[in-house]
Amino acid sequence: MKKIFILTLLITIVKGEAQTALPLMPAIFSDDMVLQQKAAVPFWGKAIPGTNVIVKASWGKVAKTNVKADGTWEARLQTIKAGGPYEVTVIVGDSVIFYRNVMLGEVWLCSGQSNMEIPLEGWPPRNLIENSDAEIAHAQYPMIRLFTVTKNVSSEPEFDCAGRWSECNPKTAAKFSAAAYFFGKKLYTELHVPIGLIFSSWGGTKIQSWISGKNLGGLNDYREIAEKITSADGDVQKLNSWIRSHPAISISAKKAPHQYENLDFGDSACSTPALNDSSWKKVTLPAYWESTEVGGFHGTVWFRKRIAIPRNWLNRQLVVEFGPIDDMDVCYVNGVRIGAMEGEGFGRTPRVYPVPKGFVNDTSMTIALRVIHTDGAGGIWGGGVKMQIHPDGSADSTEGVSLSGNWKYLPVAEYMGSRFYVYKVAGKEFHSRPQSIVNISSSAPTMLYNGMIAPLIPYYIKGVIWYQGESNSGSPNDYKALFSLMIKNWRADWNEGNFPFYYVQIAPYNYGTDAKSFVIREAQRLTLSDPNTGMAVTLDIAKTNDIHPANKSDVGGRLALWALAKDYHKKLLCSGPLYKSMKTRAGRIILSFDYTGSGLVIKSSTEGTNFSIAGNDSLFVNANVEVNGNKLVVYSDEVKSPVAVRYAWTNSATATLFNKEGLPASTFRTDDWNP
Repeated sequence: MKKIFILTLLITIVKGEAQTALPLMPAIFSDDMVLQQKAAVPFWGKAIPGTNVIVKASWGKVAKTNVKADGTWEARLQTIKAGGPYEVTVIVGDSVIFYRNVMLGEVWLCSGQSNMEIPLEGWPPRNLIENSDAEIAHAQYPMIRLFTVTKNVSSEPEFDCAGRWSECNPKTAAKFSAAAYFFGKKLYTELHVPIGLIFSSWGGTKIQSWISGKNLGGLNDYREIAEKITSADGDVQKLNSWIRSHPAISISAKKAPHQYENLDFGDSACSTPALNDSSWKKVTLPAYWESTEVGGFHGTVWFRKRIAIPRNWLNRQLVVEFGPIDDMDVCYVNGVRIGAMEGEGFGRTPRVYPVPKGFVNDTSMTIALRVIHTDGAGGIWGGGVKMQIHPDGSADSTEGVSLSGNWKYLPVAEYMGSRFYVYKVAGKEFHSRPQSIVNISSSAPTMLYNGMIAPLIPYYIKGVIWYQGESNSGSPNDYKALFSLMIKNWRADWNEGNFPFYYVQIAPYNYGTDAKSFVIREAQRLTLSDPNTGMAVTLDIAKTNDIHPANKSDVGGRLALWALAKDYHKKLLCSGPLYKSMKTRAGRIILSFDYTGSGLVIKSSTEGTNFSIAGNDSLFVNANVEVNGNKLVVYSDEVKSPVAVRYAWTNSATATLFNKEGLPASTFRTDDWNP
């Protein structure tokens, strides 16, 4: 079918008078869209106040309204049962907009951070999706429609976003969220109706970024920052205009994993020893650069350091190490490129680059790193012991020279919306950037709600699937309150009642001793007390050294089980065992569960049972576990009078408890002691 594109033009109002008669429609309306079946679906836009608006559908329904005094309008069009293709015509005054190949079906919003964002093709070479080649080759589902919201941050709720609907085929599916794709595929194969998936996600982001300022400001700990963001809107607009006034390099047409390779920002001189960097600013490394003078910046930053090396190293092969660098880098020694990791998926990979002995001919050495960071927290963040240079073969000796401490830095390109906006190296143009009282980035509270959720409201959705929590693992104690607040926030703003909200419990991962992801998992379990929620457990599908589990088929499939059981009334089990209650009896604790299915199963693990038990002293020890019908009996000879049990209560604990249908139990604890 030939596509007919929609002409849109932003209305400019001067002294209350519109300067053009053309209407503005949000990008969420386009050819190939899916509208929720059997619902009064809203259409909305902007136009001249008082203008008549008619929305007509080829299935025979019509909606009428008038543009309000503020230039906005909304009309509700009644849809019928699933089917299509149809046409929808929007008439605003003398302007007519046609939408072709429209389907009626089931519409779901898919959101979160990188585990929702990672596409079906993965982020090669490190972050891959199981069986992706075969899935992509067979992803010919014209009744599944995909909409991707372009990444955007904003200090106030936006009217519109960038994106358009497309049919699911191998080309579009490869770039689309793997978890969302498998969710939609499962729904389609079970329901045989059109499925619309709206994908709005940003890797490395905290839940605070996805909550509105109005709602976040209701929490004492966030009231001040919410007020600052609201008051900083003029600063934000000024900064965004300044950024976009610079030359731009788009990477949207480049194929992963090569989109960040060989980007020319006119910055090659930054690698050379002769460059005068005396006016560059200083930063202490290692660190996430959001916590340093660099701030919440996404883009390309050069780091330089001159070091002295021992004379007895001359003409020897050396090794330079940095620990992990998030996300990508190219390393230079004395102006010569010695190594690089320029593809996505290496953010947690330590950098170890050999320095050929031919380069080591002077006791003064210049090391330069060109780091590209696009999502969440980033920078050269490994422990200081990992930042060193040493002769090859002597990493464990005292012969190494530390690279921790002060480095010079200069940002040369800012990344926004799949474009790099390029700053001149000469004159250090970045440092003339307009300033704001708030951090303007995907890490800042409310920014992603404003830029990537508000523009979708009130497009009628059946419900939400969500996969996020990893970025909150360093400060997990308020996650339950924030998560429940976000769910209430979205439901209230959509004004569709308590629509389904299904989410993924984050997978096991070795975050290190400072993080408590098991507390996040417990907060997610407790969020099941919120109405109409469901949780897909992933304790059994992860590798604890990979924060992005490759098995997204089970992730999407388990989310779909909740929808199929609860919303589409399929007779199936949608969850693994969920802790319900406990009793003590003769030195043992008896645990009861919901969703036991055909019975409980304990599977062996190299870590033991992953159950622990404690008495009133709150000292937990490894426990023995026995299955007794649909209950568990937990005990230890070391605890004569037990009062509490915990399961999978570490960052990297994996599943040992399942129901016979093969679905894993969630992390849980029976106590409320300090974790």
